[in-house]
Amino acid sequence: MVDKVFDSERNILELLWEKDNQSAKEIAEQCEKNVGWSKTTTYTVIKKCVSKGLIQRIDPGFICHACIGKEIVCAQETDDLIQRNYSGNPDLLVASLLEQKKVSFEEIQKLKELIKKYE
Repeated sequence: MVDKVFDSERNILELLWEKDNQSAKEIAEQCEKNVGWSKTTTYTVIKKCVSKGLIQRIDPGFICHACIGKEIVCAQETDDLIQRNYSGNPDLLVASLLEQKKVSFEEIQKLKELIKKYE
């Protein structure tokens, strides 16, 4: 299991999942445009990601490569959500989603198919 991925780190990862092997400079430019970060802030977050093993720094050029896939991060975040808010019971999460959102007949059919698939 990977350490918790914070929102700031996820911002960097999202850019790399969209287009891997970007330079830190390219990432800084995108972060300035997307979230208003300074170059210094972006480089600090990149360095934290490197130290956690989330991304790899490739020289020359300070190229960044994602070392963890989106699926892994999403699975961990989902597990954390279930543990924190639903006492580890995924059925309570599903019940909460169904109660809060009007679900169409087609969506219910898809959910039934998914349940059958994993039975």
